[in-house]
Amino acid sequence: MATIYLVRHGQASFGKENYDQLSPTGWQQGRVLGRWFAGKVKPAAVFGGDLERHRETVEAITTGFGTDLPDMQVAPGFNEFDHTTVVTRYRPEWSDRAVMAKDLAAFPKPARAFQETFVQAVRCWASGEFDHEYEESWPAFKARVLAAFEEMIEYADGGDVLVATSGGPISVIAQHLLGLDDATALGLNEVIANTSVTRVLYSGPRRSLAVFNNYSHLEADDSALVTFR
Repeated sequence: MATIYLVRHGQASFGKENYDQLSPTGWQQGRVLGRWFAGKVKPAAVFGGDLERHRETVEAITTGFGTDLPDMQVAPGFNEFDHTTVVTRYRPEWSDRAVMAKDLAAFPKPARAFQETFVQAVRCWASGEFDHEYEESWPAFKARVLAAFEEMIEYADGGDVLVATSGGPISVIAQHLLGLDDATALGLNEVIANTSVTRVLYSGPRRSLAVFNNYSHLEADDSALVTFR
């Protein structure tokens, strides 16, 4: 059976003007993963969404890998859902970044406060009660990710594949393969570490989840590199 390595992107730049770029920690996480992959993984193809953090994660992995990887095939179906819209539909006043920053600054741990709001916002989005308020509903997001997943497998034609993506698509694929309900899938999304590796085995029509959310490469290098946002 061939293997699909689903990699969540390195840590992005929370609180910065351009969230989509990797933080210095994110770049280091990618390089560590590349070194861990070297000599173990030989992907016949590399895929990623069209987000900057997906492309930069592949660049960082390639640097650590030491030799060239195949050119990344851009597949927007592996993009994350629009987290900005999801959050601002739940907290409309946060459409103004200054208001959001002021609100979060009132908490001892702003990042944790944002995460708690983010979790509630995602649950609201996925509830199905407000689908008309979003350009992409939760069911539409799942359908888009799974379509990209199957198209990628068809392209790979039996070879190993490395995919740089985000927590949302990884949780949707795990949900699909394990037959999980939506609440459980959303719970998975909350614990997927940056540059963690989820492995899917496939052969013909068979797809099996073999490993979920492995970040032992980070723990072995420096436990401070383990991040979830």
